[in-house]
Amino acid sequence: MDLSELLNSPTGQSILKGVSGKLGMDQNQATQAVKMALPTILAGLNKNAQSPEGAQSLNNALEDSRHDGSLLNNLTEMLLNNPDEIKTDGDGILGHIFGERKSVVEQGISRKTGASTGQIGSLLSMLAPIVMAYLGKKKRQSNIEAGGLSNMLGNLLGGGSQQQTQQQGGGGLMDMITGALDKDGDGNMLDDLMEMLGNRK
Repeated sequence: MDLSELLNSPTGQSILKGVSGKLGMDQNQATQAVKMALPTILAGLNKNAQSPEGAQSLNNALEDSRHDGSLLNNLTEMLLNNPDEIKTDGDGILGHIFGERKSVVEQGISRKTGASTGQIGSLLSMLAPIVMAYLGKKKRQSNIEAGGLSNMLGNLLGGGSQQQTQQQGGGGLMDMITGALDKDGDGNMLDDLMEMLGNRK
């Protein structure tokens, strides 16, 4: 199961129902926000994993027992009963991924969905531990080390390396948000995500 399939699974529908109820969004708005937020989190992780230091830092985080994939087995229960624990973990993850660009990312998704930046910030905090749990589980299943994390993330985003994904203009999860974050209308969303993340020269 990849992350796009996760969204369409019963677990994914539980996520969307929980998000919409907890954050005061209607389900369509929550669906669109989640579809934008997931690739944005992955793109941020992929950007950080481009350097050996960033890849090692991510590898260490994925080795943490909190990100071993077990969260996915009790996701609905955790979202209902331990939302503060998830949010605290998520806030820490987002700080590492986006740093001072977090507010820019929130504003970008907010403009496209009509949700407030506060709602988007809370959504990102809820989703970040889910993404990390998924990546941690996949890393363990495939025995991926730090050097292979960028390729794993690139494949989830649409295939191969970040450069290949940019050249191909999407695929995989990026197809889910075609046009949503494509500010310059060139059909390539990843470049716009990278601009939000401060990766433009």
